[in-house]
Amino acid sequence: MDRDQRKGDDLIPENVDKFLNPAQRAALQQLESFGWQLQLIRRPLFQDPVVVVVNPEGRKLGVLESDGRINMQKDIEFRD
Repeated sequence: MDRDQRKGDDLIPENVDKFLNPAQRAALQQLESFGWQLQLIRRPLFQDPVVVVVNPEGRKLGVLESDGRINMQKDIEFRD
């Protein structure tokens, strides 16, 4: 799945840097060096984007918080 079924938006936009602040950019670069990947950027109206990353095995998801921390405690629900 690479598109939001409701909106038709790409799960990862071409202009990723537009949706990440400097702390998130730095954290994502560091995470990628350990094999983590950007899974999607959720862009709810009138709210901050939600940046979701996945571990190298594809089993654990985390939210990249605005301060660059990865939050693995959030309940992330995905539709099929």
